[in-house]
Amino acid sequence: MSSEHLHHEQAGDHHHDAHHGPRTLPATLVAPPEVLVWRTRALIVAVVFAVISLAFAFSPDGRSHMLRAYLLGVILSFSFAGGGLVLLMMQYVSGGKWGLLLRRPLEAMSRTLWLVLAMFLPLIFFMKKLYLWAAYPTVEATENGVLHHLITEGQAHALNFKRPMLSPTSVVVQTLIVFAILGTFMTLLNKWSLQRDADPEAGTESSFNRWRIKFENLSGIGVLIYVIVMTVLIIDWVMALNITWYSSVWGLKFLVGQGYAVLALGVLTVILLSKFEPMKTILRTTEQHDLGKFLFAFVMLNIYLTFGEFLIMWSGNVPDEIPWYLDRIRGGWWYICTLDFLCHWLIPFCILLSRSTKRNKKRMIWVTCFMLFARCVDLFWIIEPNFKDSAANFHLGGGTLAYLTVPVAVVGLWAAYYLTQLAARPLVNVNDPHTEEILEPEHAH
Repeated sequence: MSSEHLHHEQAGDHHHDAHHGPRTLPATLVAPPEVLVWRTRALIVAVVFAVISLAFAFSPDGRSHMLRAYLLGVILSFSFAGGGLVLLMMQYVSGGKWGLLLRRPLEAMSRTLWLVLAMFLPLIFFMKKLYLWAAYPTVEATENGVLHHLITEGQAHALNFKRPMLSPTSVVVQTLIVFAILGTFMTLLNKWSLQRDADPEAGTESSFNRWRIKFENLSGIGVLIYVIVMTVLIIDWVMALNITWYSSVWGLKFLVGQGYAVLALGVLTVILLSKFEPMKTILRTTEQHDLGKFLFAFVMLNIYLTFGEFLIMWSGNVPDEIPWYLDRIRGGWWYICTLDFLCHWLIPFCILLSRSTKRNKKRMIWVTCFMLFARCVDLFWIIEPNFKDSAANFHLGGGTLAYLTVPVAVVGLWAAYYLTQLAARPLVNVNDPHTEEILEPEHAH
């Protein structure tokens, strides 16, 4: 093997003529047929794991854990859909070539919002099984719960104080408003993206500037609004699993967690698509390296916010706050806490420090898949200990095993719809000033 050929192998599977002039986009920019093959596989996985999950429906413990595991799958699916939308808006505000690579995957993720809204319906129907604010929706019900020792006085006080926000009607209305707002932004951004490519003046400076300003004006305020409404939704459906606990960085921590998961899925999608045209032409080693660095930044920010939250709680030592952590480190939960630390933080941090890893497609596929698994572990550690039978009492067996099947079925269904949306549009936005730039010969290695 020649040294030149070896050099190209190490650089990331580029065409041999990459240094002899600009590349050209292929004649067709549609998604390759393999995307539909992936969709079929995702559906098969969803169906198989859904059937396996039915085994847990034959015991009360299994049914309750199925619902909790379903919540994990829905929250993860919302992380992809909502996170894809906000990252798309962040890209329009910040600019950069990375947006050209991730734009279609992010748009496809955002267009799954209506499916995710439908996924919330079972949670609404069975909310009394998960949330105290649903099981005790009135002052009389709360007083009766205290009288029969079903809830503590602290929980009763929190329920009565937070009732304007946390009641069945209020939460359903808030959820519908959140999805209506996000759906409006999603619809506009996706519609304009197609109109941008169909612009009669496409490729001119005036067209670039007009669309850039239009997207920036909507996305700038959109990012702020997203942070607010996403925080409301996550407080309602995740934080309120423990009615007495609160955190000032809860929404921001989930926002970064969404970026963590969305970037992992986005980078995985782009690299898998780079085996085929048109992504094979536009994914250069430089841009893959940049995406790896972006992913690394979200890993570090995730570490910073999560540890910062813990440090504030530890230094405050307030009785209303510290039980949340005690329930997640006692009774066997320390093993899951350690696993979460290793998988969610330490391992991705150490691996993504490597320059060669970020520039190697096969390694990045494994890294991004591992990060998606780690995000599931983190959500399990956040959700399951909120319940009385699991707080400070971890046991892997029985109904808890539903966490190994139900989320896979839910996310498998979401992934199939995501791939359907990904295949519905050309994979490259041609009316973008970065399109020509990304086709230039690559000089840095």
